[in-house]
Amino acid sequence: MTGPAPDGEPLLELRGRGIVPGVVEAEALVTHDAISGFGGIDVATGTIIEPRHELFGVCFTGKVLVFPGAKGSSGWSGYFQSTRLMGTGPAAMVFNVLTTKAVLGAIVTRVPTVVEAEPDPLETIRTGDLVRVDGDAGLVSVLRRAGAGGIQTTLAFTI
Repeated sequence: MTGPAPDGEPLLELRGRGIVPGVVEAEALVTHDAISGFGGIDVATGTIIEPRHELFGVCFTGKVLVFPGAKGSSGWSGYFQSTRLMGTGPAAMVFNVLTTKAVLGAIVTRVPTVVEAEPDPLETIRTGDLVRVDGDAGLVSVLRRAGAGGIQTTLAFTI
């Protein structure tokens, strides 16, 4: 199904464990690569700066960040807290691999977070999908697929 579901019902629901409460609806940004804090993100812009990362140069500010988990040192949480303080953080997080640094990072970033969801969010959510993350209930809902009903990029050229 590519368009919105009838009567506002989600197209797909993933059930997991909520670790930071709250409910957010935003566009998803999906990566199959773990994310590093130190040397991996620019906290001033919310951009992935790790050269070999599949999202190198992509900004996660205001997006639902869907990723396998954190990599690197325990400073990961400090870098993600800095994105919150600078207003460049993600709107929500959804990740698979539960580590203390990733959980602490989600907590100090203060964004709704769901972990260990099934079916696998990395295989079911696409970048650009409109998703709802409900950290209270541990639910991630795909509300609209990328490019369907408004989530798309439009280029205009004047000759």
